[in-house]
Amino acid sequence: MRALLFDHELRYDPAYPTPQPPPGEALVKVRLAGICTTDRELLRGYMGFRGVLGHEFVGEVVQADDPAWLGQRVVGDINAACYRCPTCLAGRHTHCPNRTTLGIMGRDGAFADFLCLPLSNLHRVPDGVPDETAVFTEPLAAACEILEQVAIRPTERVIVIGAGKLGLLVAAVLRLTGADLLLIGRHRGQLAIAESWGIATALAEEKLAATQADVVVECSGQPTGFALASHLLRPAGTLVMKSTYHGSQEMDMSALVVNEVTLVGSRCGPFAPALRLLAGGLVDPTPLISARYPLAEGVAALHYAMTPGVLKVLLVP
Repeated sequence: MRALLFDHELRYDPAYPTPQPPPGEALVKVRLAGICTTDRELLRGYMGFRGVLGHEFVGEVVQADDPAWLGQRVVGDINAACYRCPTCLAGRHTHCPNRTTLGIMGRDGAFADFLCLPLSNLHRVPDGVPDETAVFTEPLAAACEILEQVAIRPTERVIVIGAGKLGLLVAAVLRLTGADLLLIGRHRGQLAIAESWGIATALAEEKLAATQADVVVECSGQPTGFALASHLLRPAGTLVMKSTYHGSQEMDMSALVVNEVTLVGSRCGPFAPALRLLAGGLVDPTPLISARYPLAEGVAALHYAMTPGVLKVLLVP
């Protein structure tokens, strides 16, 4: 099969071995895959990953132990857990110490003709949801995870930092809470998408009043985002960290203590509500699509996806 992989350098392989699913897993033919900021960070050394990149996808099951899955259009939870360890038995499978993660840790990903995932990870895509919408399910689920972790009231002031792919999806979900919402970004084109959804925006270089937000969600993907989030958050507020990047982060731990800040790390999220939002038209992510590339031009696609202001780049096997 064809694949885009990283093994000290990014390269396209037209004859990469097609995976063979072990018992309990499905072979999925990839229909569309999305390039994520995490893919960019993997190229910079994040997680030390080597193999086929990509974890956002929509595909079709072509091989499975259960014939009911054959031909089904699916998306998939990227964390393949053991479901036997104490962490899994406690209901925290996304933190399984034995897990592999699609295109991120120990498992080849979606920038290829085929991928493998456990059947328990797959979710059927509703008929009315087109591929170009369904491919956003994984990052939209990550946005939904915030509401699993933090109770946001309609009376609260919420600020999202970063108007990239994830930040826009987070804002799209949080606007449904009725909270007083502000999205901060660096590119007017990205902010214009949020404004079309009725979300208030501000440019990052604007001077913003300190300690004004009850909740701040940091999605900038930049180490500087934490400092801005701390500046904007009121005492006893909640700071949700969504950014992942290669390298270390300096922070004022004493300020977190003195201001009694609740710090929440937030990663993967629930697929079922994300699919409901897409099927019901409550979130339309298609304005985020900046470009489509054939898989054979995947190296160029990754480089284009790193261009400032570019949002979602799709790979089309």
